[in-house]
Amino acid sequence: MNIIIASVISLGLVGVALGLMLAYASKKFHVERDPRVEHVLAALAGSNCGACGYAGCSGAAEAVSRGEAPINVCLPGGAEVAKEVARIMGAEFTGGKIKEYAVVLCHGDISKARKKFTYHGVPTCAAAVLLEKGDKACSYGCLGYADCQRACLFGAIKIKDGLAIIDRDKCTGCTLCVKACPKAIITMVPAKEKRIVFCMSKDKGPVSRKLCDISCIGCGICVKECPFAAITMNDNLATIHYDKCTNCAICEEKCPTKSITSG
Repeated sequence: MNIIIASVISLGLVGVALGLMLAYASKKFHVERDPRVEHVLAALAGSNCGACGYAGCSGAAEAVSRGEAPINVCLPGGAEVAKEVARIMGAEFTGGKIKEYAVVLCHGDISKARKKFTYHGVPTCAAAVLLEKGDKACSYGCLGYADCQRACLFGAIKIKDGLAIIDRDKCTGCTLCVKACPKAIITMVPAKEKRIVFCMSKDKGPVSRKLCDISCIGCGICVKECPFAAITMNDNLATIHYDKCTNCAICEEKCPTKSITSG
């Protein structure tokens, strides 16, 4: 019985000693945390999407408080969040980044684009692309196996008729879908822009037209008709330069395959 009592007392003393040591260490090595961090964290979108380049919103908040990240670090939050972060940090808000949204540069769904074989593998774009660049006859087209949809934290992407479609109203511009697409056919477009070339094919016209009804055939009509010289032809593919585009819609009206259309 005495042994048990002695053991309990010994353990109690050890516990007290360890507690005192931890208390001392906590005080000795305490690092003051900028109180603004919690306020910035509360102001951020809270999606922990990683689009800012940091390990979640807490990492971004820490970086902002240290002056290592810009006020408008939160892409999903946009200008409103940037304004609030600027207020917390006592900084001047001079305007956020131009709002952008993601677009899939392909309109070749199952009714318009041909298949070259039936795919029975793992139902992901990353897996399908390893087999002859995918089952779609156009090697530049969307495969529709939803890698981008799974990456999106905001429910902005759906798959319809074998094609990824992005809901502009739900897109926060986080760019996660851009990183998830193994075909690299998702890009960010300024929100003010309306006309988009929904094609990435660099095949010559006769080839691309056989593979997809709505492909850019490199005819150059849009280039000739644009009164603002906002379109160029590169590798058989029309490219719109948004710094010159006025959204006049002439290119959309003149495009014979309707690969240029409203976003």
